[in-house]
Amino acid sequence: MTRLRAIRAIGLGFCGALLAVQTASAQMPLPAAKPPDGATLFKQQCATCHTTNLSDPIRQGPSLFKIIGRPAGKMDGFHYSAGFAKADFAWDEARLDAWLTNPQQMIPGAVMAYRQARPETRAAVIAYLKELN
Repeated sequence: MTRLRAIRAIGLGFCGALLAVQTASAQMPLPAAKPPDGATLFKQQCATCHTTNLSDPIRQGPSLFKIIGRPAGKMDGFHYSAGFAKADFAWDEARLDAWLTNPQQMIPGAVMAYRQARPETRAAVIAYLKELN
């Protein structure tokens, strides 16, 4: 009898372990990570050089408060690069997207070193900037 009990115990132990593995794999998957919003992305990637208000001191780049519709290279108190002196347009979503993709291609002589290759990141930052208008 002792041997039979030992075999049953091993069998029950194996079944219990198998059940635990099946239960663990049957758990609901974790939800996908939520992508950062535009404000968070701006803070992480842009706020070192730019502010989003007019009360903070000017940094390396101009304030981006109410950037949509603002003529490029025209903000009181900020000294723009020579390339911006020739810019003859107002900022809109398409131009901001092109700018964030490759500033030097859009405005030769621009000194902004930042580039963003991911369209979804550019779109989130631009959507945030639109909220500031």
